[in-house]
Amino acid sequence: MSATATIRTGAARTGMPRTGGHPTPAAPAGRMRIAPWFSVSAALFAVAWGGNEFTPLLVMYRQLDQMSALTVNVLLGAYVLGIVPALLVGGPLSDRYGRRPLFLPAPLIAVAGSGLLAVGAASAPLLFAGRVLSGIALGLVMAVGTSWVKELSEAPFDAAPVEGRGASRAALALTIGFALGAGVAAALAQFGPARAVAPYVVHIVITLAAFAVLVRAPESRTRSAVSRPLRMDLRIPTAMHRRFLLVVAPMAPWVFGTAASAYAILPGLMMSQAPGFEIGVSGLLCVVALGCGVAVQRFAARIDTPRSARGIGVALTVTVPAMLLAAVAVGLNSLPWAFVAAAVLGTAYGMLLVGGLREIQRIAGPDDLAGLTAVYYSLTYVGFFIPAILAALGTWLSYSTMFLAGAVIALLSVGVVALSWRRHLPSA
Repeated sequence: MSATATIRTGAARTGMPRTGGHPTPAAPAGRMRIAPWFSVSAALFAVAWGGNEFTPLLVMYRQLDQMSALTVNVLLGAYVLGIVPALLVGGPLSDRYGRRPLFLPAPLIAVAGSGLLAVGAASAPLLFAGRVLSGIALGLVMAVGTSWVKELSEAPFDAAPVEGRGASRAALALTIGFALGAGVAAALAQFGPARAVAPYVVHIVITLAAFAVLVRAPESRTRSAVSRPLRMDLRIPTAMHRRFLLVVAPMAPWVFGTAASAYAILPGLMMSQAPGFEIGVSGLLCVVALGCGVAVQRFAARIDTPRSARGIGVALTVTVPAMLLAAVAVGLNSLPWAFVAAAVLGTAYGMLLVGGLREIQRIAGPDDLAGLTAVYYSLTYVGFFIPAILAALGTWLSYSTMFLAGAVIALLSVGVVALSWRRHLPSA
């Protein structure tokens, strides 16, 4: 998101004529404007910030309100209850009605979610409701916004389109938002005043600023003129594509499975190693993990290829040592090893996210791009239930044992993907 974020364009905002199934921007107006894809990416960033600001504060809620590990991990996963319906409904509907009508409400819903979290620090029901609203907002921007950024990164909206750049831009905006949301929230909660309120107020301000930029973004997909039952739009034919079922689906839960392991499980297990700075260390683990996730995305884009499952295969291969390192960190109760594990887990997350997005954008047709993106993200968020599952199993099994089991499952996932390495390619 550099100086290339501004281009000379006079794109009309709505109601543009169709050319080849997509609106065509008006002629340049002769003055500098924000690039259309950047306007949407800014909102992706802001809503992702709100989706992850809660994560490093899990330690705070355990300290202030004496919530159990299971309770805070349930609250962490609660926003999946908002994400998945928003993904599965918002994505297909945006393929039918356009991106703007489904995307524009998302930042405002995120603001409402942060508002509830700010006033509900001592109330699990209010925190739960706030998390669900944050999830609804995040689900909408991930399905609709990822597709919108992809389309705005192509002609005629982008003067120099590059294959796969839309997926990379969307993944980068999400990951930077996740990282900064966690880092700033942890810093404010550790060192600032009103630590249960300030992180959410900051997010509200950032999101309203992003919304002011978003309203200028042009529509990239006009409303479908085809008259058919609404339930037909909720069906995603390409979700049955063999490439999706045999390559993308097996890796999808690992996307946020690796991320959640780094910034939800490890911080809670390392609290005794940082007395007085538990929240700050929790946020730092988030930043390390997601910072590595950002840093590796350019490399992930380079190793990805439409001729094989190399991008996903390499990402899953990295997941195996990542889980082993997490087992070592927990077994030794070592904070330095926890940071090493978080870095490798974050690297795996970044590679998995980019690899999966690039695969589905090759598989999807123009009429179900957002729908298939929604299905993909829904599967990725299965991984967010891992902290709650491990907390429940912790009565019988040690975390080291469970991380070792995770390494074995990741290795099996590599084998599953390898079986379809060059099979069922979309181009075929």
